[in-house]
Amino acid sequence: MKHDSEPVPDWPEGAWPPGTRVRVIKDPDWDGPYPVEFYGTIAGTQVPFPVRNGRGHEGELVYEVRFDEPQHDSDGLGPYRGGEVWGRYLVAENTA
Repeated sequence: MKHDSEPVPDWPEGAWPPGTRVRVIKDPDWDGPYPVEFYGTIAGTQVPFPVRNGRGHEGELVYEVRFDEPQHDSDGLGPYRGGEVWGRYLVAENTA
């Protein structure tokens, strides 16, 4: 059985590893991607991949995040227990 703390093969160099605690933040320019800030954990079920959108930043990754509590997105859909979140909306939490 694979644990979240064990990197998945082909995990991008420099990407946060599975098990990293993160805070999902709002964009300062719009009410999204979620209307509130909350906490979650980088999941090891999907390898982070580059943002495939013209608005993505150079080298920005999309992470699969498992939310601590189910959340509704800025469109009111959900609740979701997790989802794909662009790196710009994640802040790693200091767990030390």
